[in-house]
Formats: sequence, structure tokens, C-alpha cells
Amino acid sequence: MTGHSPAASMEGTTPTRALSMSTIAFTVCFAVWTIFSIIGVRIKNDLGLSETEFGLLVGTPILTGSLVRMLLGIWTDRYGGRIVYTATMVGSAAATFLLAYATTYTQMLIAALGVGIAGGSFAVGVAYVSRFYPAEKQGTALGIFGVGNVGASVTKFIAPFVLLAWGWQAVAQIWAIALVVMAVVFWFTTGDDPVIRERRRTGAQARSFLAEFAPLSDVRVWRFALYYFFAFGAFVALSLWLPRYLIGAYGFDIAMAGMIAAAYSVPASIFRAYGGYLSDRHGARTVMYWMFGVSAVATLVLSLPPADYVIRGIDGPIALHLAIGPAAFVVLVFALGFVMSLGKAAVYKHIPVYYPQSVGAVGGLVGMIGGLGGFVLPIAFGALNDLTGVWTSCFMLLFVIVAGSFAWMHFAIRRMERASGGGSLASVAAE
Repeated sequence: MTGHSPAASMEGTTPTRALSMSTIAFTVCFAVWTIFSIIGVRIKNDLGLSETEFGLLVGTPILTGSLVRMLLGIWTDRYGGRIVYTATMVGSAAATFLLAYATTYTQMLIAALGVGIAGGSFAVGVAYVSRFYPAEKQGTALGIFGVGNVGASVTKFIAPFVLLAWGWQAVAQIWAIALVVMAVVFWFTTGDDPVIRERRRTGAQARSFLAEFAPLSDVRVWRFALYYFFAFGAFVALSLWLPRYLIGAYGFDIAMAGMIAAAYSVPASIFRAYGGYLSDRHGARTVMYWMFGVSAVATLVLSLPPADYVIRGIDGPIALHLAIGPAAFVVLVFALGFVMSLGKAAVYKHIPVYYPQSVGAVGGLVGMIGGLGGFVLPIAFGALNDLTGVWTSCFMLLFVIVAGSFAWMHFAIRRMERASGGGSLASVAAE
């Protein structure tokens, strides 16, 4: 916690304006970041890509957006969110516009690296917004900011129609222009956060660059990062993978698959704000238990492949076909997306509480690991499809991740309770 209250920032940008503009900007950035979830399907057909190559193309922007998060978070702590956020949007817009002129798979991968810079905006926004709010309101504020994940739905709702009307190149160009417009609007409607203004007023120097990395030696940071690998990384991976899954497993066309995937992303994004509220009110640990518990059940059921069984009945063989139909699949995926959205907010509730002076570095690292999940998992999904030939193999992998994360969290909490003399650690604000 920085020690600054909302009132302290009234001389410049208000907390409400900083939060609202950051959320809108993050929505646009997220729409650009997930652009390959739609145009990648057309590119796959045009270039004749394998499932693994498609997974790599879809995941490459996620890789860049993940790797730059820690650095962008540290820069935001040092130089302020206004300038770093704007520069992030302009840089990603340039790469997205140039993507429209790529003609080979290699060129598209290179352009995708630049497109991914948009994903780094999350670390910028977390560090920027958290400085406008006290600890007891940061969960809600960061949860609202995280609603920008809905940008994935914007792409899935609109991009298929733009693609069908004018081609995938038009999608890249229009999304790039939207990002430039957002950068200009953000620059002229926001100001520096209270810490940056105070630093300029007093002439105080920021910590050394190496000192920013000190908290990363704490194993708890890496545990939070694993939670986020599932809560956010798997959300991004499913957001990217669902159109392909629905087309391949259930035979939907690209427009319908995009609409269903968008419908998954909307509540999974919006309810992140509710997750922040629940974390402030009931504690992040409680929310995390619910997230992992429901996710374990959902991924286990979704991992069951269609199967035919022959039972030796009294009057002869009885043939059974067991499969999850499209309606049941959608319900289960929506339930999974809902609890993941709560969990995303709960993870980030921890960071300003435990590391108030290092929100940029710690939040950037956690976001980086979570984002890497969005990069690694689509590739893994494609590779598992190629290796097993089973569509539900992606959910088998997610179940393993959920089970491992749940176990580590539970045993870590039990160890903390024993260390406190058998208490319940109710006095601990988060985790």
C-alpha cells in the first residue's frame, strides 16, 4: 500500500477517472491481444497450418505480452502509468497495422510478437490504478480494471463479421487504428498518479532498478504466480482455443463459434469485478478455495471423451454412447469461466497488501507467469490434439494444473496455520 488515499489524488486525476480510463484502455488492448483467436482460423486454412503451428501463432502475442509485463510494471512504478500506458498502446498498434501486410507464416509470427505488447498493458494498469486507492478498496478497484478482459469478447463478437466482409487484413488494420485512438484519448484524459506527483514535488529519487526485483525471491510470489497461471492463463488459452474447439468438436461455423466463445468471455470478464468485491469482503483465500474446487469438478467432467460402451445385459449386449453435448459443454465452460474470473481478482488482491512498494514488479511477474499460461497452453492443446487425437485432452491438462495448484495452496495455508499456533489466520487480510 502506498499510503495515499483517494482524497490525496484529487489535485490531479481522480481515482474514478484513472480507473475508468485504464479499464477502457485495457479493453481495447485485450481486444488487440486476442486478435488471432479469430483471424488465426482463416490464416490456418489459407496457409495449411497444423494444429501445433496454429497453436503457436495464436499463442505468440500472448508470449510477448507476458514477458514484457514485469518490465512494464517496473517502468510504471518508476516513471508513471500515463506515459508507459500510452507508449505501450502506440507500439502495439504499429505492429498490428503491419500484420496486415504479412504473407508468410514467419512474417506473421514476427508481427505477432509486436501485437503482443498490448498484453503488457495489464501490469501497467495494475501498478497505475492501485496507487489511487487504499488497501481496503484495492481488491474492488483492480477487479473492475480486470473487466477489460472483455476485450476478448469484443474481438470474437465483431471480428468474424469484419473478416467475412473484408478479409482478415481489415481486422488487423481497424484494430490498430482503434488502439491509436485510445492512446490519444488516454493521454489527454488522465494524469500522473499520486506517487509520481509527490516524487516530482519533493525531488525524491526512485529506488534503484535492481532493488525493484528484491521481492521476487519470496516463494510466495511464485505461488501466487501459479494460481494466476490457471486463473488467467487458462482463461486466455480457452478464450483463444474455444472457436477452434467448437468448430472441430461440434461442427460449428466460425461465426457461431466466435459468438459462443465471446459469450464465454463476457461473464468471465465482468465478474472479475465481483471477485474483487468478494475478496475485499470475505477474504481472497475463501474465493480461491471456491475457484479451485469448482474448477476441479468442471475440468474433470469436461475431460471425459465421447465413448461407446457395450454392456452385457440379461437379454444380450446393450450399446451405450456417452458424450457431453454442446449445450452441456457450454454450461460447464461458462461455470468454469465464472469461477476463474473470481479467482483472477482474488490473486491480485494479495499483491498490494503483501508488497505495497513493489506492486509493479510483483504484479508484473505474476501477470507474466499468468500470461505465459495463455501462450503455453494453446500450443499444448494443439500438440495434445496432434498426439492423442482426442479433443477433450485440453481439459485433461487443465485438470492436472488445477489439482496441483489446489494442493499447493491448501498445504501452504495449513503450514501457515500451524506456524501461527493452530489459529485460523483470520487476521491475515489475504491468503
